[in-house]
Amino acid sequence: MYDPHSPHDPYVRVRGAREHNLKGVDVDIPRDVLAVFTGVSGSGKSSLAFGTVYAEAQRRYFESVAPYARRLIQQVGAPKVGEITGLPPAVSLQQRRAAPTSRSSVGTVTNLSNSLRMLFSRAGDYPPGAERLDSDAFSANTAAGACPECHGLGRVHRTTEESLVPDPSLSIREGAIAAWPGAWQGKNLRDILDALGYDVDRPWRALPAEQREWILFTDEQPVVTVHPVRDAERIQRPYQGTYMSARRYVMKTFSDSRSATLRARAERFLTSAPCPACGGGRLRPEALAVTFAGRTIAELAALPLTELADVLVIHDARDETSRVLIEDLRARIGPVVELGLGYLGLDRATPTLSAGELQRLRLATQLRSGLFGVVYVLDEPSAGLHPADTEALLTVLARLKAAGNSVFVVEHHLDVVRGADWVVDVGPRAGEHGGRVLHSGPVAELAGVAESATARFLFDRSPAPVRQVRTPRGQLKVGPVTRHNLRGVTAEFPLGVLTAVTGVSGSGKSTLVGEISEDLPGVRRLVSVDQKPIGRTPRSNLATYTGLFDVVRKVFAATDGARERGFGVGRFSFNVAGGRCETCQGEGYVTVELLFLPSTYSPCPDCGGARYNPETLHVTYRGRNIAQVLDLTVEAAADFFADTPAVARSLAALLDMGLGYLRLGQPATELSGGEAQRIKLASELQRGRRGHTLYLLDEPTTGLHPADVEVLMRQLHGLVDAGHTVVVVEHDMAVVAGADWVIDLGPGGGDRGGRIVAAGAPEDVARVEESVTAAYLARAVR
Repeated sequence: MYDPHSPHDPYVRVRGAREHNLKGVDVDIPRDVLAVFTGVSGSGKSSLAFGTVYAEAQRRYFESVAPYARRLIQQVGAPKVGEITGLPPAVSLQQRRAAPTSRSSVGTVTNLSNSLRMLFSRAGDYPPGAERLDSDAFSANTAAGACPECHGLGRVHRTTEESLVPDPSLSIREGAIAAWPGAWQGKNLRDILDALGYDVDRPWRALPAEQREWILFTDEQPVVTVHPVRDAERIQRPYQGTYMSARRYVMKTFSDSRSATLRARAERFLTSAPCPACGGGRLRPEALAVTFAGRTIAELAALPLTELADVLVIHDARDETSRVLIEDLRARIGPVVELGLGYLGLDRATPTLSAGELQRLRLATQLRSGLFGVVYVLDEPSAGLHPADTEALLTVLARLKAAGNSVFVVEHHLDVVRGADWVVDVGPRAGEHGGRVLHSGPVAELAGVAESATARFLFDRSPAPVRQVRTPRGQLKVGPVTRHNLRGVTAEFPLGVLTAVTGVSGSGKSTLVGEISEDLPGVRRLVSVDQKPIGRTPRSNLATYTGLFDVVRKVFAATDGARERGFGVGRFSFNVAGGRCETCQGEGYVTVELLFLPSTYSPCPDCGGARYNPETLHVTYRGRNIAQVLDLTVEAAADFFADTPAVARSLAALLDMGLGYLRLGQPATELSGGEAQRIKLASELQRGRRGHTLYLLDEPTTGLHPADVEVLMRQLHGLVDAGHTVVVVEHDMAVVAGADWVIDLGPGGGDRGGRIVAAGAPEDVARVEESVTAAYLARAVR
C-alpha cells in the first residue's frame, strides 16, 4: 500500500473536487501515462482536468514566484478541492478560439521567425559598407522593419475605374458608380455632382476622361448648395452638400467602419496587389538587401518548411554563431514537419490555417521544449483533425510520455481513447446529472460500466444501420475557385440532401465551402453556423443570445406586482440602470484585488449574486423572481414555462440539441465552441421554416461526445427531411458515412491538396485509391 503523502507515490490523488458541477469527486490517476478524460459534453471532465488538476498545479507554481512578479501574471484562482497529492508541475495546451490577426503567422506561432531573424542579423551577408542590423529590423511587425508604404502587410489595396464602375453603359443617375452607398446617401452624392455641373444622365463611357477621373479619384471635397427636385408630397429645402469621390468613400468605409457588412461591401470594390515599394517582401529596403544562402529573409520565409530545412543543411556555417542558429532552426522545424505540416511556409498567415493545423503547430512548440517530469494537460488535441492526422498526433503524445512526462488529455475521439493507458470517464450525463467519476482505470475495464455513455460507442461492434439515401432535387455549382491552395476548383453540391466535405487538415475544405453565398443560383436563404463565441463578456448569456430573455422580461412586466410598481420591461434587464444592482453594475459579483495573490471574485455584498436590486426581486412569477428564473437549467425552465408558447418553443429547440443542462443565465464565456454552435443552430431552428434554406456547418461535431453527435445529427437529418439542404465540413467518419453525398479534397494539405479527389455516395468515395479519407471511411461504412 502506497503512502498517499510519500513523494514516491506514483499517483495524482484528487480528493473532494467540487469545481462547477463536480460532486465531491475522489479519483486517483497514475503518473507517466497517457490518461484520457472523457464523458458527454458538460459532464465535468474539463472541470476535473483543467479547473482542478491544472489550476492547482499552476497555483502551487506561482506560490514559488516572487510576490512582485506574481502581480504581473494572470493567475487562476484556487480550485474548489479538498486535497491533491502527487501533483507534478503542469503545462496546459488549451484550445484558443480567439480570432488571429493577419500579422500572426506560422513563424510567430512557432517562434521560428525569431530564430530566422536572429540568423540574418548575426550571420547574414550584408552589402559592402552596410551597417549591421538588429533582429527587429527583419520583422514586418515592428516600426524598425516594416515597409513604410504597406506598413508591413506586403500588399496594398487600390481602386480602379473597372472595380468602381462595373457597367459603363449606365449613367450616374442609373447607378453607374456601384461603389457608392445606396438609399439617400447615394442620391445625395448624385445630386451634388448635378449641382457641380456634371451630366449625370449621360452614359458613363460617354463622359470625358478627365471628368471620369475627377469624379472617381479626386481628394477634393467641394461644398455646394443643392436644390433637390420637389416631390408633390413633401417640401425639400436647399442644403449644403459635401462631395466625396468614390475612391475616398470606399477607402474610408474599409478602414473606419465598425460594420462588418459595410466593410465587406467596400472590399468588393478594392483590388489587392503586391506593394510596389517592397514587392510583397513587407520589409524596408535595407533589410531586404541582406541575404543568407543567396536569398532574402522574405524568400526563405516563403519556402515550405521541408525546403527551408534542406537549404539550412546545404549551407555551410562559417562560424560558431551561424552553426548554433542553424541547428536551433532545424531543431524547431523538425517537430512541425513530423506533425505533417512541412508544406507550410513561415509567412503563411494564421487566419488562413485550419483549426487542426493551428492546434498541431502549438503541439510542435511543446515537443521542442524538451521538458521532463511534468503533466501536460491537453484540451481535445484531435479537434479539427482528419483521422490520418490523428495517427500522427498519437505518435507525438506517445513521445511526450516516453520523455518522462504524464499526458492528461480531455478527449472525445474514440481512437485517442483506445490508444490511452488509462481512462477517467465522467458522467453519467451533463450538468447537474453529471459530475461523478464512473470509471478510473484501464480502457478495457470501461466495458463493464453500464452507466457509461462512452462504453457504448467504444465497444459496440454492431453493424451500422441501413441508410435510406435521398435523391437530390438539383445542383448548386460553386467555382471555379482560386483562393489559398484551391486553383480553379469547381464543385457541385446536390440540393435537398446532406453533403459532407472531407479531406486532411489544410486540404481546402473550409475555403471551398466559404465560397457558397446567397448570390449563387439555387440558394434562396443561407444560414452559416460556426463555433465562434456567442459573446465575449459574462453579460452575454444563453437567454440573451437566443432572444428568450426578451420574452421572459415581458412575462415579468405583465405580472400584477410589476404593474402595481409601474415596472416596464427594461426594469428586468441587468445590463441597464434601473432594475439592476448598482454596486456590481448587474455583474452579480465584485472583483477583490489581492495584489500578489490571484484576484478573487466574490458575490456582490448587496445583491448576493442576484444581479438585481431588492425592489426588482420583490416581483415574482409563479413564486420565482427574475434572478431565480435565470438560475434555472433549460430542462427545469421547460417545465416552468410549459404554457408560455414563445418561451417553450425556444427551450424545446435547446432541449432537442441536448443542451438541457445549461443554465439560462450561463455566461457566454463559460460555453465551449461546440455548445456555442449548437445554441446558434437552436436559435435558428426556433424561428420556424422560411422556405428552402441551405445550412452550412464547419466541423459541427468538434468538441462533442459521440452521444451528443447522435443528437446533433438527428436534428440535421430532420432539417433535410423537411426539405432543406445541409452541408457540413467534417472529420468524424461516422457522420460522413451517414451523409447522402461526399466531396473529398486532397490528397494532402497545403500545396499537396486543393483539388477534389472524389465526389459521390460514401460507399463510392470509400473505394477511391487516391483518397486519404477512403480507408477510414470504408471502416465506418462497413
